[in-house]
Amino acid sequence: MEVWDALLLARIQFAFTVSFHFVFPALTIGLASYLAVLEILWLWRRQDIYLQVFRFWLKPFALMFAMGVVSGIVLTYQFGTNWSVYADRVGPVLGPLMAYEVLTAFFLEAGFLGLMLFGMDRIGRGLHCFATLAVAVGTVLSAFWIIAANSWMHTPAGFGINEAGQFVPESWWQIIFNPSLPFRLGHTVLAAYLTTALLVGATGAWHLLRDNTEPRARLMFSMAMGMVIVTAPIQILVGDFHGLNTLEHQPAKVMAMEGHFDSYPDGAPFYVVGWPDQSAAEIRYGLAIPGGSSLILQHDWNAPLEGLETVPREEWPPVAIVFWSFRIMVGLGVLMLLLGACGLYARLRKRLYDTRPLHRFALAMGPAGVVAVIAGWVTTEVGRQPYTVYGLLRTADSVSPLGAPALWVSLTMFVLVYCLVFGIGGMYLFRMLRKLPLVGAQDDDEGTPIRTAGTTPAAAIDPARMFGRKEPRHE
Repeated sequence: MEVWDALLLARIQFAFTVSFHFVFPALTIGLASYLAVLEILWLWRRQDIYLQVFRFWLKPFALMFAMGVVSGIVLTYQFGTNWSVYADRVGPVLGPLMAYEVLTAFFLEAGFLGLMLFGMDRIGRGLHCFATLAVAVGTVLSAFWIIAANSWMHTPAGFGINEAGQFVPESWWQIIFNPSLPFRLGHTVLAAYLTTALLVGATGAWHLLRDNTEPRARLMFSMAMGMVIVTAPIQILVGDFHGLNTLEHQPAKVMAMEGHFDSYPDGAPFYVVGWPDQSAAEIRYGLAIPGGSSLILQHDWNAPLEGLETVPREEWPPVAIVFWSFRIMVGLGVLMLLLGACGLYARLRKRLYDTRPLHRFALAMGPAGVVAVIAGWVTTEVGRQPYTVYGLLRTADSVSPLGAPALWVSLTMFVLVYCLVFGIGGMYLFRMLRKLPLVGAQDDDEGTPIRTAGTTPAAAIDPARMFGRKEPRHE
């Protein structure tokens, strides 16, 4: 068999396109909720700074929403072009789930998106806030249906197989609420909120480093650091539950994540670093914590854990990829927790806006959520190999009957077009985030300041009153 055969090229192409796509829903889920919170606070507290920050983030949200829709359409076409056998086999189950996502979540988002983006000065404040909430709910509902479909591929339930070899539904309740859905959904939505909080925090930190008296930067940074310190510990806890669920239903994936080629009857080590040699079935240059994996997975230092030696080699996932993507995700999660703790410490000392090392740390952590989301996706999906439907439909039996030259051409075109289009989109996004509009003004598409009706001038904004404290300078 050729090294670069049609199967490998089809997998690389799907991985490349979904890696671009997955980032945008993660950010739009979090940003939609953030915008809803800002608008509610504006209506409740009657302080125009919330409206100013809302308007600032509205354009980036619209840009990322558009790029997410475009990149998502490409993925659906690949099911028909590159994975037609898979689409035929699982269509009776996954097809309706995708239709439910469009009929409920996407229609809800699309129906109210126009009002959210362009209706601030055309409809009542209450109706506009309702539109923003509808979009936020739609993004989470969309995540629910997509994660339900993906979770079913990992822990299939509620189905039968007909004479044509197709998976057919027998219990929609079991299909939708399959065993891994609660953990996977919680982990994904929390990751979206963390990713957004890190982006908002990095943007606020950037502007605080330039002017630590800027009230909008203070608001962004304060809300982001509050979200990180609340969400990061919960995410770690949910991730632990998710890992235990994966150990129950996909043990080979966990063995690859931990780098356990051998079984450990008296406690399994946790490899902090190392190089998994799959051909030799061993970890080279490993630095391990004795009993660490047993403590994490069984909450007992001496609990026995099985290794990949108990699984046929043809059932092994690519161990090195899963091993390192998991460590990237976990390592970034620890740094997120550290950032939240540093932010809490600075807040308690009333130095949240004056601690420049904290601002630099937050700025450096801006991309961390995106990297962690992609690393988590790689861990989940590569760890499922060699199956598309775990234990039932192999990836090699899911690909379309295409030749490698055709896939080389399409993959090359995807790389060129994606790098061009999303590269330009990314530069425009950073351009928007780097410059705050004048206080009391809103920039139009040509950069001309436009006065916002009823907006409080900069000198009239009192950060002490805004955050409910007497100190005018420190929180």
